[in-house]
Amino acid sequence: MEGFCDITAAILAGGFGTRLQSVVSDRPKVLAEVRGKPFMVYLLEQLSSAGIRKAVICTGYMADKIEECFGDAYDSVGIVYSREDEPLGTGGALRLALPYLSSEIILVMNGDSYIDTDLSIYVDWFSEGERKAAVLLTWVDDTSRYGSVKINKNKIIASFEEKCENSGPGWINAGIYLLRKSLIASMPAGKFYSLERDFFPKLTGKGLYGFCTEGRFIDIGTPETYAAAEEFFAAEGS
Repeated sequence: MEGFCDITAAILAGGFGTRLQSVVSDRPKVLAEVRGKPFMVYLLEQLSSAGIRKAVICTGYMADKIEECFGDAYDSVGIVYSREDEPLGTGGALRLALPYLSSEIILVMNGDSYIDTDLSIYVDWFSEGERKAAVLLTWVDDTSRYGSVKINKNKIIASFEEKCENSGPGWINAGIYLLRKSLIASMPAGKFYSLERDFFPKLTGKGLYGFCTEGRFIDIGTPETYAAAEEFFAAEGS
């Protein structure tokens, strides 16, 4: 089993951020400021504190601004960039980054969300079980904005439920995945491909695991949740 510090992280940061344009229009949403620093800093700090030493940032919209902001390292995390020239979706962007992914296990993070959890525990659990794919799940009181995830007693994901009103509490996809590099290599290259819509549904019930936590979660996909991020990270003591 490779050491945790040898694992490559891939941060998906190529999105346009359409819903956030009314409040953050001059930069990609991963650079939206929260408590005086770009949102992505919180992800890089989480990787650094967990001992991960390499991150591939998958860029697209306003890629230059991200590269100018972080250069080739942040704290103890070395950074390389994989830039898409046209939108490829989350899966397409990850497949494009394949040449830069140097470990057998890849930690994939959505660039616009954060969960307060210990990533090393997640990786240890994944490695010990010889698993091929996993989604980090967290419990929320209202799943209506996210859709919910159903798991069986063996922690295998049985289904992804669509967003609907009055959904109530449940498990949601917290936007951090562990994937074997061979699975990423199997994704179609050079075309639009979504992890959420194309890749994960094919694996449901077939060895796609859910790792359950109850860590506090936030995304900055809307003006309302972006505004809430200030208080969220104030509570973190960041």
